[in-house]
Amino acid sequence: MRYPDHDQQRRAVEKLSRKCCVYVIGKSLCGRDIYALSFGSGCRPLIAAGFHGMEHLTVAAALRFAAECDAGAVIVPCVNPDGVEIAIHGACSAGAYSKFVSKTGDEKRWQANASGVDINHNFDADWQNVKRREREAGIVRPAATRYGGEFPESEPETRALTRLCRQNDFSRVLALHSQGREIYWDFGDKTPKCCKALAEKMAAVSGYSVASPEPLATGGGFKDWFINEFHRCGFTVEMGLGKNPLPLADFDSEYPLVKKLLRVFTVAS
Repeated sequence: MRYPDHDQQRRAVEKLSRKCCVYVIGKSLCGRDIYALSFGSGCRPLIAAGFHGMEHLTVAAALRFAAECDAGAVIVPCVNPDGVEIAIHGACSAGAYSKFVSKTGDEKRWQANASGVDINHNFDADWQNVKRREREAGIVRPAATRYGGEFPESEPETRALTRLCRQNDFSRVLALHSQGREIYWDFGDKTPKCCKALAEKMAAVSGYSVASPEPLATGGGFKDWFINEFHRCGFTVEMGLGKNPLPLADFDSEYPLVKKLLRVFTVAS
């Protein structure tokens, strides 16, 4: 198995085009395509992965699940292709942002996009409190991780995903991250009551735990925004155990657990 860099993603998507509709929902800062894979039609669930660069094992999981998918769903295997490319190949892959990346942090542990904005902190969900917690933690400028940007949806990667959601009638969404083997399901009083029950079903088949994120990781995320915007269920699943970036060697043992919970997520009524 190889690292799921953008070249590998493109090849996998080309093969998948034989069984599903493939389209580009936007481009990253460095001009890389952000793909969506569409299975079926109508009101379907959405699965998105690759929000954070060094969480590239989630991209491999999303592509594998797409290859095996037999239910209606839309899958975005890599929201942040530049970040994944940086984490795999280093600052040289960041184009015009290469000098910034090389000066900013550990490239192998890079989470943000090429301009140093953490995509999963860039959604409009409790934004003022997100920025307050960032300032309290000393996060005040673009960085390898956790800087949410100057304003919500400032990044093309974020806008690609929010536009996709606004143009489609998704029944629920799931954001695949790593690591911790945890499932997060709520965000304030707009969370539907049925969400916890579905989280518990996913936990039951996978051995993952239903949990709550740490305060600095609350708000600004994709599932938070989706719940707040559409009043429908949104989940964050933390794949695997250990320290990011998880090694490729973990994939074969971890993917079967992820597949089980994604299957429950996609077929839920």
